[in-house]
Amino acid sequence: MLKIKRILKNTVIHLRTSLKFALLLVIGMAIISFLIFVVYKPMYSVTLNGQFLGYTSDKSELQSKINEYMKSGDTQTVAFVEIDTLPEYKMCLLKKGLTANDNEILSTVISTGTPYYKYYAILENGIEKCYVSTYEESEGIINQLKEKNSTNKDTVSYVVKYDTQLSEFTNTETAVASLYIEPVNTKTQTTTKTGKNTVTYTNSSLGLASIQQPVSGRITSRFGVQSRIRSSAHTGLDIAAPSGTPFSPITSGTVTYAGWKGSYGKCIIINHGKNDKGQTIETYYAHCVRLNVNVGQQVDENSTIGYVGSTGNSTGPHLHLEIRINGKAVNPQNYLYN
Repeated sequence: MLKIKRILKNTVIHLRTSLKFALLLVIGMAIISFLIFVVYKPMYSVTLNGQFLGYTSDKSELQSKINEYMKSGDTQTVAFVEIDTLPEYKMCLLKKGLTANDNEILSTVISTGTPYYKYYAILENGIEKCYVSTYEESEGIINQLKEKNSTNKDTVSYVVKYDTQLSEFTNTETAVASLYIEPVNTKTQTTTKTGKNTVTYTNSSLGLASIQQPVSGRITSRFGVQSRIRSSAHTGLDIAAPSGTPFSPITSGTVTYAGWKGSYGKCIIINHGKNDKGQTIETYYAHCVRLNVNVGQQVDENSTIGYVGSTGNSTGPHLHLEIRINGKAVNPQNYLYN
């Protein structure tokens, strides 16, 4: 019995000693943590390719700045920046007297990047002629050339460029002046064998030696307009004339189609060969009441190829004139009736 009491007493003493030791340990850890908190602060050391760059207190914020720079650069013309290697971060404790140097780290990291600049190249027939810095400038150059009816207005375009080197920029006024080509149309009033007055264009901007209006009349529907009677934008020019009025081709060529053609009604298609720019020129004459040619027939400006009507998708007698360059419909008013 005495032995059991002695064992219980020793156990209690041992437990008290252990509790005192544990309490002292907790107090000691708390004091150490407090001292660390007072003297030190958590930071991140930053290295790049093994080279120490400095310290940051917020690695997420620093990395976000790097990512934003890679995405859009720091100037209006920089589209993005390629950085091959990103920094590495490691947590550490530093004395509170030491400060972070985020700006220096950011400057070092971005100095290793390759910036890609975004700008616009103005093309003529696919060849780069000049460069501008904004979309608005490129659109403005093309619109001004169209407004001035420059001969090359249909061959001038632009593309977006991304490059590590900037090209020398040209202002809008200089670009328009360098690209503009004066139209060489010379208008002469003529009378066809039908007795109708038309206008002939010598050395036309279409690139053919001469072209003429196929029929005299009032324009009732212009190129590109939308209408409830069409499923898409208008691809030609409608010239109103009395039903049965004879008309001629704009210039000589070969008839490649003569017959009914869906919404065109009775239609004639003429191939005029290639112009001085090597482009294939075709013309369509639609809604005829009667045709006066056959496929394969050679015609010229003095030929009566058909008569104005209102066949197909039409609301009244008129001639639908369509000009196609390399298969693409263009505005006939750029070459005739202007």
